Amino acid sequence: MRPKGKSRRTVSAGLSGVALAAVLGAALSVPAQADARHDKGRAPHWELKETGTDVRFRGLAAVGRTTAWLAGSKGTVLRTTDGGRNWRNVSPPGAGELEFRDVEAFDARRAVVLAIGEGDASRVLRTEDGGATWEETFRNTDPKAFYDCITFFDPRHGLAMSDPVDGKYRILSTRDGGRSWKVLPSTGMPDAQPGEAGFAASGQCLVSSGPRDVWLATGGGATARVLHSADRGLHWTAAESTIPAGDPARGVFALAFRDRAHGLAVGGDYRTGQASPQAAAVTRDGGRTWRQSATPPPAYRSGVAWLPRSRSAALAVGPTGTDLTTDAGRTWRTVDTGSFDTVDCTPDFGCWAAGEKGRAARLEW
Repeated sequence: MRPKGKSRRTVSAGLSGVALAAVLGAALSVPAQADARHDKGRAPHWELKETGTDVRFRGLAAVGRTTAWLAGSKGTVLRTTDGGRNWRNVSPPGAGELEFRDVEAFDARRAVVLAIGEGDASRVLRTEDGGATWEETFRNTDPKAFYDCITFFDPRHGLAMSDPVDGKYRILSTRDGGRSWKVLPSTGMPDAQPGEAGFAASGQCLVSSGPRDVWLATGGGATARVLHSADRGLHWTAAESTIPAGDPARGVFALAFRDRAHGLAVGGDYRTGQASPQAAAVTRDGGRTWRQSATPPPAYRSGVAWLPRSRSAALAVGPTGTDLTTDAGRTWRTVDTGSFDTVDCTPDFGCWAAGEKGRAARLEW
């Protein structure tokens, strides 16, 4: 389902020193080198990085503090290997009509991107040389399918998901790093609700944790659900979330799991100006049950990520700002008002965000 300034500078709103500094000291154990880089008295903050384009980036893969990949509209793929000082345009040739909404990267050279859309607009492309060359490894031939998100368990095993086809979500599987794909049997997939689908808003409607567990986020139906598989997509169970649905524009837009038990869900109503109450939920049992956040983000959020080396801190992003939780999703507070669609973090304290008008940023500690 498709949810309907470039200069290098610090986002004006900044991340609250009171909010995030406490997280860094108490929850994240920031390494000494990060402390040495940190300006005395200055709070951690999103620092915008010049990308040289105005396309919208909903696909983001953080490899580390220095390396990240972006995927967006007009068939655009960018890569940085120097912390965002320079971005190289590594877009696949002839891809200008494609809408890239997800990218999974294994390092600075190997990445897989997903193009969304009806019929053959949904495609998967793969590079092994940093984007110098690309190979198309999957092109959808079913006019009823619309692929939304992709995830990998490790550099070889991965899945991609499509909106329901003949009443069930369709799952693609690869065992060779995205070189080839096959449609998995649908016998282990629960029936979809009428009008239910996934949201291709941030590349986080299908996420994995560990070698076999994967979760799928839904909206548009009577209830917003989270589906879980513990065997790489062969068998699934469905659980209702607390995030409101009942409309094609509402539901769960993004998931993040720090392990196979503890997860976060964010979403709401993506339409500008529409209220998004109860826009976040948490699980402690692998998605079998979900509990509404006591204080959710104040508006629609499309991306979410756990902060590095923390069991309690995470960031959620959306068009109207960034929210921080320091209690594993029970309460959230807005710490920035810049627009982002997606966020991703790595263990070496590489947190990145991306969104509309070519916006990309790295969290500076």
